[in-house]
Amino acid sequence: MSTAAVRSATLPPAIPGLVRRFRQPKKNIPQTKQDRDFVLLKVREYAESTKLVPPLPIEELQVHTDKIMALHGIDPAYRDYTGVLLANESWRESLATVPFEKRLLLMPKCLRVESKCPAPFDEFGLLCKQCGLCSIQDFQNEAEKLGYAVLVAEGSAIVMSLIQTGKIEAIVGISCLPVLERTFPYVEAAAIPAVAVPLLQDDCIDTTVDVDWVWDYIHLTSEDKTRRLNLNSLHDEVKTWFTPEALEALLGKPTCQTEQIARDWLARAGKRWRPFLTVAAYQALREDPEGPISDDLKLAAISVEAFHKASLIHDDIEDNDAERYGEPTLHSEHGTPVALNVGDLLIGEGYRLLAEMQCASHIRSACLKVAAEGQRELCRGQGAELLWNNHPVALSNTQVLEIFRSKTAPAFEVALKIGAALAGQLDDTADALHSYSENLGIAYQIRDDLDDLGDDSAADNGVTIRPSIILALLRERGKGEVKETMEALWNGQARSLPDKPTIRQWAEETGAYDKATLMLETYKEAAIRSLQDVELPNLKGLLRRVIGKIFNELEIKGWCREFEQKNANPELKEQAAKAAEHLVPKMAETA
Repeated sequence: MSTAAVRSATLPPAIPGLVRRFRQPKKNIPQTKQDRDFVLLKVREYAESTKLVPPLPIEELQVHTDKIMALHGIDPAYRDYTGVLLANESWRESLATVPFEKRLLLMPKCLRVESKCPAPFDEFGLLCKQCGLCSIQDFQNEAEKLGYAVLVAEGSAIVMSLIQTGKIEAIVGISCLPVLERTFPYVEAAAIPAVAVPLLQDDCIDTTVDVDWVWDYIHLTSEDKTRRLNLNSLHDEVKTWFTPEALEALLGKPTCQTEQIARDWLARAGKRWRPFLTVAAYQALREDPEGPISDDLKLAAISVEAFHKASLIHDDIEDNDAERYGEPTLHSEHGTPVALNVGDLLIGEGYRLLAEMQCASHIRSACLKVAAEGQRELCRGQGAELLWNNHPVALSNTQVLEIFRSKTAPAFEVALKIGAALAGQLDDTADALHSYSENLGIAYQIRDDLDDLGDDSAADNGVTIRPSIILALLRERGKGEVKETMEALWNGQARSLPDKPTIRQWAEETGAYDKATLMLETYKEAAIRSLQDVELPNLKGLLRRVIGKIFNELEIKGWCREFEQKNANPELKEQAAKAAEHLVPKMAETA
């Protein structure tokens, strides 16, 4: 692939206000996004199974928190953090029932980039200038579009005054842990649904937050009938369709040795994300999201996995990989000619399964067309990488991301669109699913690169150099030996990588690792944002949660340290009353 061809590629546009900064969290907060997502997942599972009744007294909250931490080996340093997440989840269902126009979104001003923020303050808080330097703009615009009242201010009295008007029935907030500890009694006493996403720092300047968590709570609504759908159970059920016995029951017995090899490969280990996405999209778009799953849907999901497993066979041959899933690749085991043939058989099997679904002919046609278009785009993306291997040139990180988009996104798009087609809603959702899949595919491939950086199990020497976001960032950011090594690798003058510990060290020292992590979060958030114009709450809600599922496996009153004395000042009560008077008419207009 020529340099010009790569440069002509177009990525999804950047979205203002997304993840732009990285700061290390305080020591009493899990240090990585993966760890924080793990804690939230376990808290959510516990809250769903225990059926907690809010508001939880602090003593009861601590007892439940300690149980969760003991069950999952969570660091004792994270006790307060875990307790906040549990308090949030105890309110989840109550929050969902409150109309958007009766909710308040409260943000601290410390989310802004203080040295560059052009926004002034008035007596009601910060007046955002929509500069896009921080997440305040995005949160405010989306919340107000939904009907929320929004405050970017400090001061518990303001919020208490708003609550007393009766116009506020729920609060979604962002705050640091020290503030949450101090305000907990007020939240408990108010007894209104209140959730608060913890800030990752508590120094009251240039703070950051897990953006996707805020997004989840802002959009939570009872109109989303999938909000109680257990994605873990759904994923587990999909996995059961790929045992040899289940495949035989659905597809019949293999008729020859080639078909047996293909069936064994289809049943071999895999995360089953693509068939899971097919089922998730269908469940979100059908009338009864928790209704029984038909054989047609199972066949469609299996066809999606057949296409994927065929691509892996061909990819392993093209990259000369010796292992997959910790076992020999198919061509290593049976030889390249047999493996190529089995891959082709699985592609044919995927189309056969779609063609044999017992659904309306126009739905079958739509599914077949989606699959064919996805197969074509995937081959174009893989072809771009293969041609680059023939004539390597240095690629920027943007060019690497474009290869990711064309290589990885089509399989996700096929999976989602087939589910939508089976539900009879492909036409209404095709554009959103396309954008969602592009961003999901890029994020997924970035995560693969980050995971690969920590995997020392595979040999590094003698392998073909592949486009990698880490290697691209190292070339752009490295100096001296790092820069020289990366230039040689990218331009085909060296055919083996330094060992993984060396690459990891370079990635940390140059900031390449942090940059890639920020890019991962940005594309995850972009996937969520791509659903903003979808009018179907079930689809928006479920696909938003799917992001968390795939990538894991309250200051509600604005009581920052610098404002503690102000909150105790009687003059603040007058200011709070003015703020309430200012916001209530606006909320009434929205309602």
